[in-house]
Parts: sequence; C-alpha cells; structure tokens
Amino acid sequence: MNIKKIATLIFCLTSFFVTQVKSSPTIGVPEIVLTNVPFEVSVTDFEQQQVCEYQLQINDFIFEPTVCNSDELIFEYLLVEEQSNNQLELLLDQKEIASEEINVLRGWLSILPPLVSILVALLFRSVIPALFLGVWVGSFAILGLKIGVLWQSFLDVVSKYVKQALADPDHAAVIIFSLMIGGLVGIISKNGGMQGIVNSLTRFTSSPKRGQLITSSLGLAIFFDDYANTLVVGNTMRKVTDKLKISRAKLAFLVDATAAPVACIALITTWVGYQIGMIDVSVGQIDAIDQSAYSIYLNSILYSFYPIFMLAFVFTIAGSGRDFSAMYQYEIAARQGNDKSAQGASMGYTNEAESKQLEPKDPSKARAINAFFPILIFIVSVISGLYATGEGDSIQDIIGSADAYQALLWGSLIGVMTAFVLTISQGLLSLEETVQSWYEGVKFMIFAIIVLIMAWSLGQTTEILQTAQYLVSILGEFLPVPLVPTIIFILAATTAFATGTSWGTMGIFYPIVIPLAWQVLFLNGMADIEHMYIIYSSVACVLCGAVWGDHCSPISDTTIMSSMASGCNHIDHVATQFPYAIVVASIALLIGTIPTGYGWSPMIMIPVGILLVWIVIFLFGKRVN
Repeated sequence: MNIKKIATLIFCLTSFFVTQVKSSPTIGVPEIVLTNVPFEVSVTDFEQQQVCEYQLQINDFIFEPTVCNSDELIFEYLLVEEQSNNQLELLLDQKEIASEEINVLRGWLSILPPLVSILVALLFRSVIPALFLGVWVGSFAILGLKIGVLWQSFLDVVSKYVKQALADPDHAAVIIFSLMIGGLVGIISKNGGMQGIVNSLTRFTSSPKRGQLITSSLGLAIFFDDYANTLVVGNTMRKVTDKLKISRAKLAFLVDATAAPVACIALITTWVGYQIGMIDVSVGQIDAIDQSAYSIYLNSILYSFYPIFMLAFVFTIAGSGRDFSAMYQYEIAARQGNDKSAQGASMGYTNEAESKQLEPKDPSKARAINAFFPILIFIVSVISGLYATGEGDSIQDIIGSADAYQALLWGSLIGVMTAFVLTISQGLLSLEETVQSWYEGVKFMIFAIIVLIMAWSLGQTTEILQTAQYLVSILGEFLPVPLVPTIIFILAATTAFATGTSWGTMGIFYPIVIPLAWQVLFLNGMADIEHMYIIYSSVACVLCGAVWGDHCSPISDTTIMSSMASGCNHIDHVATQFPYAIVVASIALLIGTIPTGYGWSPMIMIPVGILLVWIVIFLFGKRVN
C-alpha cells in the first residue's frame, strides 16, 4: 500500500514538473553569416501570448521582428560588422529566452570558390580540376578556414557536396537524359541514319553558294548535339566543298558557327538538360521565383541574341556569296585552286578516332529515315510528356508548370528504343553492335556529366556562403540594372575565351548569376514579375558569352574539332572566324542585350538585329568570284 502511495506521489510530482518545463524556442540561423551582408533569422516554438514583443540581440544591437505571427517570427536585414563566433540571443521583456551561435566570415571569403575556379581554369586550361578546387575552397570556408578542418573539408567535397548533388532527383534526371541522348546520337550515326540525312542534302549542291547553304542547312538539321554536328557535317561536306573550291577555313566556319548556336537554342538537344540543371541550381536559391527552370530556359531563348544573329549571319554569308576580312582572302585563293587553309590538315590535326565512331557500318544502307524517325518520335514524346504533366489554360502555362525532367526522360527513352527497333529490325546492326554504338554515344557525354556534377557541387557552396548576396552588397548600388546582362555576357565571354569551354563557363557562372541579378533587382525595388526579363536576359547572356568565347578561343574543344573535321589548319580557322564572331557579338550587345535591358521587346530587336547583320555583310562584304 505504501509502495502505491509513493508511486502515485512520484507520478504527480513528475507530471507537475514536466508541465512547468517550457520548451525553448527554436532559432533558425544561416549556416554562414557574412560581415556587412544582410541576413535573416526565423524563430518557432515560442510563447504565442506576446508574439511581437520578442527581440533579437547580436552583440550590442537590438533588432525587432519584421514578421510576427502565431507560427513564426522573422527578423530580417540583420547585420554583423566583425568576424567572430557571435552569440545571437532571443529576448523577451529584456530577458534571454534562447541563444544560438552564428558562424561569421568576412564577406570577401564568399567569392573565393568561384574566383578560384575561374583563375585555375584560366591558368591551367582545365575546368574539372578548377571546379573541384573551387568546391574544396568553399567547403574549407564553410568549416571555418581552420587548419584542423582542411582534411575534413577535402573529404566533404565528395562525401557531402558531390553526394548531395547526385542524390537530388532532378539532377539524376538530367544525367540520365543527357546519357540517353548521347546514346541516341551514337545509334543513329552508326546505323547510317545521319549519313542518310547528309546524302539527301548533298544532292542539291552545284555551286559554291549552294554548297555553303547546304552545309549550313545540314548544321541546322543536326541540331541536337554540337559534337555530332561538328564531326558529321565537317567530315561529310569536306569532299563536296573541295570540289566546289570552297576554302577549308570557310567550311570550318560554317560547321563551327552552326553547331553550338543551334544546339543551345533548339528546344530538345544535349544542351537542354545541362542548361536546365544549371538554371535549377541558380533559381533554387531564390524562394521568391516560382517559375520552373524549364520555363526560365524557354523565356531566355528570345534573349539569346548572339546564337540567333550568328545563324542569320551564317546564312546571309552563305547565300550572298560575300565575305570580308581574312576569310575573303582565303576564299579568293581557294577559288583559284590554292587553298592555304587546307595545308594544315596533315600537320597533326587528325580525326580518325572520332570519325570512325560516327561512321555507319554499311554506308550503302544509309537512310535518312533511320535518324529522322527516332528524332521525330523523341520530340513528339517530350512534347506529349510536357502536356501530360503540365496544367493551365494556355500552352505557356502548361509547359511552364510541366515536369520537364519527367518529359525529357520519357522522350529520351522512347527515342532510344525506337532507334533500337529500327536498327535491329532492318538488320543494320546486331543487338550487340547496337548496344555498343549506344555506349559509344554515351561516352561523348561523360565529360559534360562530370562538369555538371562539379558545377552543382560548387553551386551548393556558393549558396551556403551567400556569394551572390555579397557581390550585390558591394556592387548593387553601382551596378545599373539594365546593364547587368551585358556585364554578365562580357564576364562569361572572357572566361570561355580563356578556358576554351562553354559548358565549363556555364558551370562556373550559372550558380551565381540568377541570385546576383535578383538581388540587384531587389536592391533597386524591381524584384517583381514585371522585371523578370532581366533574369531571362542574364540567363541567356551566360550562354551567349560562353558560346562566343568558345567560337573565338584557339583552345576550345568544338573549335579544334571543327578544324579537325573540316581538314583545316586550326590557326587559320581561328583567325578567319574571329572577325565574324566579333561583328556578331557587337550587334548582339548593341542591338539586342543593351536595349532589352532597358525594356525594349526582343520581338522588335531580333528583326532589327537580323537586318543589321544583312546590312553589314552587304556593305563590307565583297563578292567572291
């Protein structure tokens, strides 16, 4: 009996004390706080009777909540001026209720990861080590920049950031899609479908003008991959253009100037998954933007002035028979049977390995339908997938709300299976050969996938370190909103020119560009739907600058491949293409990017720019006879 009384007493006392214990409020702080950069703190699980009477103290400064409701308190525009492990205290009636440590770093440290990546890429001409080192520096900074955590920060590159990048379902979808598209290109190249498309077009070549127009058209036809475009068009048309006495330098230009521009603005290409993945990294850092990465990508196409104007330039040059600068001299020499740009074709610029991987097994069975039909099925499947997964009353609403990753996965799988069935059913390749050709195509995408993964990882570190917010804090007041896209173009172009990789440049810049542009808009009171065109243009300018730098860089992979596939001396190709790229970039900035930054519609500026391209060619170009 006594035992029961004692147990009852203990239970009552325990219940009494438990009810008297109040859970401490939960304070949500950023993983890293930068000096002199505004940040915000959230508080939950607090006493709701005095919601708006809570205060936050950092050092000697007291802050009032900017948002207070029964569920959450938010303290915005908080500032820390000195680097230290600061104590953040939650006060009620001037008494400390809860506290939290905040890890404070000097603001300039937040730009180290992308800065290191850019500098290493410039110095060593290799983007993967540059991105890896950038992630490592970011990891080291996040852990406090202490020697004792140097090894742990190195291990975290893979165990934390790369793993998290791969664990994201959307990232996995992009990787699978890119690999599947690479495999599709491999199959339709090996089964003769690509060669069939080429053969169909080459029947119409009878003059230098037609030869150039057919070459350019073929560049558009193979729109889904710039590598496949470069290797197939260059290798196939070389014999045709030689017969028509078109210089190898001109062929290399037509190949190079259509490959990346069409691949980066066509709706379904090997570039799409990469671009959407990069945009998703960037836009995911901004809660205020509710548009999907695919929707932003679609809207940015109209602001991709350099690729659009370059394609217009290519067809105008080809159709008019005019050239200027160094290209004119090479064309005149070629017409006279003295093509100097072809002399370097046997000086180490061989492309046998690349060509063999794309050569059909039996050229006599090359049929265009074997490439055209799988691509058509792929496109229709993706569009159907977008429609099936989207919602809304208009096409734009449906596509904008659709699950683009799901649609791309469905489309790529159906496209690959269509290519498999067509190839095997006609006896063009055995099952083993078809699988092997798919694998050869996949291998072309491995480098891009690695760059993509490292770029995602770098994006995680820059998000934690609030790189964009710091850049805005020092540049925002001096950076005119309308010129943000132009500055981004120049930075991306410079980096791509120095590193020779458009994909690597996008991997470095995309994680910080949208947050940077959005913060500049916010600082100027323009962060709303009406000014989203600045975001679209900024996204486009990363791409445009990257492609321009790729076109002009002598160390660019696609520029080298264009020289190789065309049998052109590489230096001659760079020297003849550079003036054309400069002209087109100038028109793109002056007629496209800058005016649209001030609110002009791209639907107006695109026709104006194309007209100016035509005028420049007819004013400065000379007819090649």
